[in-house]
Amino acid sequence: MKTIIQFLARLSRHNEREWFQAHKAEYQEAQAKFNNFTDQLIKGLAQFDPTVGNLTAKDCTYRIYRDTRFSNDKSPYKTHMGAFVCPHGKKSGYSGYYFQVGPEDGGYPSGCMLATGNYCFEPRVLRILREDIAAGGGDFEETLRQAAPLFRLDESDRLKRVPRGFPADAPYSPLLAYRSYCLVCEPGQLFMLQDDVLAQTLAAFRRTKPFLAYLNRAVAFALDPAETDAPSVTIL
Repeated sequence: MKTIIQFLARLSRHNEREWFQAHKAEYQEAQAKFNNFTDQLIKGLAQFDPTVGNLTAKDCTYRIYRDTRFSNDKSPYKTHMGAFVCPHGKKSGYSGYYFQVGPEDGGYPSGCMLATGNYCFEPRVLRILREDIAAGGGDFEETLRQAAPLFRLDESDRLKRVPRGFPADAPYSPLLAYRSYCLVCEPGQLFMLQDDVLAQTLAAFRRTKPFLAYLNRAVAFALDPAETDAPSVTIL
């Protein structure tokens, strides 16, 4: 990871097309190393989560070029590299394991982080997931306990009250207010620079597998053709 972090640190200081083009070979070397790590990560994850076993780095990684059309920040390049390993690839709609390396200790957008879940659920998936949590008798909370204390549920996208369609005193109502369900961990650069970072990452993600399986059960149900005729509900 050292080569990758060093390149990204330099890119963050020189986030310009001219600099990037002059150092394209360095970028390609860093990207190749990251892709190789991602392939190894996929193989390791598949040992305890076979749903991701047929993927390659290409299915999980992202372009370094930023879409600046609707952003005040016109920097042309991302200053992190990330891989989202989920069933059927990063565009499938399924939740997955996210690995990111960057030149800072903090998380997104330029830091080092591990995450499990998804930040963008279809309304139907979100409704099913909330119904499962409300009726689950605490089984969702158990998946959070298994991932703690290393991972915490991201608090950045929550409603101020229980969403419409659920009583305020519904079981586990505080957990229904989330609009994204994602476990996050910000281990810092020292973690990334360890010789056994792959093994440590796999051990961390293993703790989140029950949480991920819980989320993807709702996704699979929502994508089931037999359920497509059911009425949809708008979720705030």
